[in-house]
Amino acid sequence: MTEYGRDHVAHFWARPGDRLVIRARSLGQPNRDAEILEALGEGDAPPFRVRWQDDGHISEIFPGSDADVEHLARTESADQVELSDR
Repeated sequence: MTEYGRDHVAHFWARPGDRLVIRARSLGQPNRDAEILEALGEGDAPPFRVRWQDDGHISEIFPGSDADVEHLARTESADQVELSDR
């Protein structure tokens, strides 16, 4: 594994609700994106259980270097509101 690969995996994490984006491999092809349902690795690390936006299929994926995670904005006050609604 290259030095980039080790660093990429070491800092790759997600939480439920975040968005996984897989960049298209070919020009003219669309990116794929999925909602993160669960991080199955230690410390919110891959593999991830995801629901693909294009077809609703649920699968487990260990993302490669062509993937990025878009994290939801989380604030302490938003967490408190969610908890108080339960």
